Amino acid sequence: MELNNKNLDFCFENSLVKVIANRNYPEIKLAGLTVGPFEEGNEYELYFWIAQMFAEQGIAHFREEDSLDAAKLYKVIWKERVQIAGQISELPEDFYPKLRRYLASMKEEIAKQPEKVQEYEKAKHLAWDIVDSRLKKIVALSAGPAQTDQVLKKLTSEEKFIYQQLGKIISEWKAHILEHEGET
Repeated sequence: MELNNKNLDFCFENSLVKVIANRNYPEIKLAGLTVGPFEEGNEYELYFWIAQMFAEQGIAHFREEDSLDAAKLYKVIWKERVQIAGQISELPEDFYPKLRRYLASMKEEIAKQPEKVQEYEKAKHLAWDIVDSRLKKIVALSAGPAQTDQVLKKLTSEEKFIYQQLGKIISEWKAHILEHEGET
């Protein structure tokens, strides 16, 4: 299976997340699944796509620690910047799917609240800083010797895919140069 954003997002949409019920709600059947009943204030584990629907309906909300916001993005970029040269910080596996959804939801909010443009631009800038910083490190890691599992576990699936693809391209290129060494 080729790794791409659609596959990753499909996996994320079908991963389990925790939500907290905003109100009591009876058991319902969805696409062959039985969900609920819910009691206000209790925590439940649901597939993300169901949790998203319930959040939109005001039935439940995502746990604060599971959602992204500008403060958490600042923390990620700060952690990335304080790493010693050649080191990369660990990101949660679902960081990029959450980041895409966070930015998309902020963009939707602008339609309702145009004053949020500056907040969205700040978040987008932070996101690009994180991506650029990590991408530079991944390129450097993939150009060097094979990395240990300890380093690779700090990468998300998306980043591991980039690391592996770049490593393959760089190795092939180096081999091509070496096989033509001495030819003039």
